[in-house]
Amino acid sequence: MTAAMRPQAAACPACVAAPDANTIQQDMAPSEAHIMLSLPTIHCAACMNTVERALMAHPQVRKARVNLTMKRVSIEADPDVVAEDLVPVVEGAGYEAHELDTTALSATQTDKAGRDLLMRLAVAGFAAMNVMLLSIAVWSGAEGPTRDLFHWVSAFIVLPAVAFSGQPFYRNAWQALKVGQLNMDVPITLAIALALITSLWETTLSGEHAYFDAAIALTFFLLTGRYLDHRTRSVARSAAEELAALEVPRAFRLTDEGEEQVNVADLAISDLIRVRPGGRMPVDGEITKGTSELDRSLLTGETLPVFAEPGTAVSAGEVNLTGPLTVRATAVGRDTSLHRMADLVAVAESGRSRYTSLADRAAKLYAPGVHILSALAFVGWYLYSGDLRVALNIAAAVLIITCPCALGLAVPAVTTAASGRLFKKGLLIKDSTALERLAQVDTVVFDKTGTLTAGTPELTNLGDFTRTDLEIALALAEGSSHPLSISLSDAARSAGIHPAAVTDQTEVPGHGTQGLWKGQRVQLGRSSWVNGGQTEMTAAWLRVGEGEPQAFTFTDRLREGAQEAVKALQDKGLRVILMSGDTTAAVETLANRLGIQQWLAEALPQDKAARIDALSKEGAHVLMVGDGLNDTAALTAAHASISPASALDAARVASDIVLLGSTLAPIPDAVQTATKATKRIRENFTIATWYNIIAVPLAIAGLCSPLIAALAMSSSSITVSLNALRLR
Repeated sequence: MTAAMRPQAAACPACVAAPDANTIQQDMAPSEAHIMLSLPTIHCAACMNTVERALMAHPQVRKARVNLTMKRVSIEADPDVVAEDLVPVVEGAGYEAHELDTTALSATQTDKAGRDLLMRLAVAGFAAMNVMLLSIAVWSGAEGPTRDLFHWVSAFIVLPAVAFSGQPFYRNAWQALKVGQLNMDVPITLAIALALITSLWETTLSGEHAYFDAAIALTFFLLTGRYLDHRTRSVARSAAEELAALEVPRAFRLTDEGEEQVNVADLAISDLIRVRPGGRMPVDGEITKGTSELDRSLLTGETLPVFAEPGTAVSAGEVNLTGPLTVRATAVGRDTSLHRMADLVAVAESGRSRYTSLADRAAKLYAPGVHILSALAFVGWYLYSGDLRVALNIAAAVLIITCPCALGLAVPAVTTAASGRLFKKGLLIKDSTALERLAQVDTVVFDKTGTLTAGTPELTNLGDFTRTDLEIALALAEGSSHPLSISLSDAARSAGIHPAAVTDQTEVPGHGTQGLWKGQRVQLGRSSWVNGGQTEMTAAWLRVGEGEPQAFTFTDRLREGAQEAVKALQDKGLRVILMSGDTTAAVETLANRLGIQQWLAEALPQDKAARIDALSKEGAHVLMVGDGLNDTAALTAAHASISPASALDAARVASDIVLLGSTLAPIPDAVQTATKATKRIRENFTIATWYNIIAVPLAIAGLCSPLIAALAMSSSSITVSLNALRLR
């Protein structure tokens, strides 16, 4: 039996997105079924094609479309098709598949904000090109009626274009003014408005100068910066919403009449629920019947499955691995542990939103200064000349030439350059302020399972066994989906071992696998089941006939680059902490192995979030690196956060940066790049400031024509962009 054909249990935190045992169809309309499956193991275009071809070969599937980024496939099929009919099709093609509850997700996942900005940018760019052609004719010496005609044509092009394209700035400026604040969009909006009013007045009076070209160019440059800023982030949905999508959509309730399938929302406390092998717990409760093993890594980060029997307490989101269980519900709906975790994430998200970016902090200083200068220029020239027209023209020139464009590009230009550099190294920046916050980090907190370790056990003593014992162990291991069995099977196969002829194989839920070999009973499983001994390491015990049980010992496999990343961060002077829900012995062993002095074991999700909050109150700026559902609240509460691409969807959504590759080595470089990026942003603010110091006196003196203002504004923007490109 190959690994792809092995019975699949949703047993790892990166793979659990919905139960394969409790899967049901999601009806979109009476004429068709719309089914969404999570595909946690796909990683390339070939995987996409394989899955789509396998599904399209099914006679009742009408359409299948794989989204590689989301690791999902959307399927349209005949009305009577359910997800449990299609999961085996995907698994037969060699990939894990679990249903995802589409009703808990947003109705649309399209990037509406990005499309809207791009459309407005295109309109502004088209209008700017046409107006510049007309302006060249005016600058070249057009006079009288010809000049007036060109100005009026420019007005008819620019006014609707600016009214449409500049709406993101107007809305943001209004939101700030409503609460008595100033942001960068306030002087931008005022500059555009004053430029248009002045230009219309000049055109009406047949004046020589108009600012239509400057107004549309300013709008175009600023929209370019805004779109670049948007492009640096992925379309991140709410982490709390993603957690809700992970809940089991329906469950099997036991009644006097038998078993019935119901919505989870219809479950009540004290209901008896059947949870099949491979399925996730829909409620918090207590086992009343059956024995099995539970994978709690989703919630607690525990590496090893936990033995479950009547009386064992279970939580929503845990995975039942080996045997059917009957659970009596003790908490349902919003009272379950999964919902409480979603609430923790929502609270942490609201806290992070209070971070003030460098651009907004600069705006608090810049906006009042520009407005005061423009107002003083207007008052001074009006008192000096008595000409309202001259005073208004100079006030508009001051607002335009003070170049909110350069300041508007200062951050997105650097962020885009830094994001491009980090993307080449395997890091995707999601949040607009992530680099600024990452540059402030002085403490790094790592999760253990799935982050510093690969989340899978690694066999350590294959060479201690005879070939015969290995052949027997391989035969027994390949009949189980237990993580230790999978590891043992992979190691034995890699060593060229072939399975022995073991017959009558059965899996005893919660204990192990047994069978007959040459008339002898052979067992592979828990120490207590085979009468084995004690070992400090994780172990699976093999017993052949009446012989002495022997232990296969396992350790957590280190993730590639973990040792190098921890050492590099410590060499930079950062404090490194290990925080895990795993056992004390496992966490201490890994901490010693990596040279981490501070560690916390057996931490629940709320404990992790509380520890992050305590460090923050002590003045630390914490970078959290984690991958599990139990890390989402901590990831969101941290000053900055990173999760691997293999992480659970909810963890990736909660984090600021996604690690695209399998190695942790790029993390120290990300901190260094963020520091350099913040330095470049400050340099850009300095460039813009010095530009204003030089240009503003010229504008106040009345020496800046619209042409000079437009050229100065463009040159400052280009300078800021070139400085940002130094990051590459």
